[in-house]
Amino acid sequence: MTKKNISVAGSLREPALTFHTHHAIVSVMEGTFSARVWELATSIPEGRVTTYGILAAAAGGGAMAARSITSILGKAPNQGAIPYHRIVYAGGKVWLTADCEEKRREIYELEGIFVNQKGVIQNFDEVVYYFD
Repeated sequence: MTKKNISVAGSLREPALTFHTHHAIVSVMEGTFSARVWELATSIPEGRVTTYGILAAAAGGGAMAARSITSILGKAPNQGAIPYHRIVYAGGKVWLTADCEEKRREIYELEGIFVNQKGVIQNFDEVVYYFD
């Protein structure tokens, strides 16, 4: 693989490949499952959500790959570009904890995603995003 130097957020990196996301430049090894997950996660449009399973399948993962998505995204070099609130559980259940619930509910409301008191997206069928 050819290596190139690029500047990422003020630092010099030497990646095997770079690709552009909607929010940032991510440096990754070409063709890895993790790279595909990072790229797809950052491409989820505003006002839409996808599930861990849909994301894993779109990245080429098998039946159990959905369980690895959070770990993979937690290692992404571009943490500020990952729209974690747009990746939800099957059926539209969202991840809410006491320390993030208020902020996440505000974000969902701003994006036109309606989350009920039980943490389930009411308009899930309208906002679920499938990758092409």
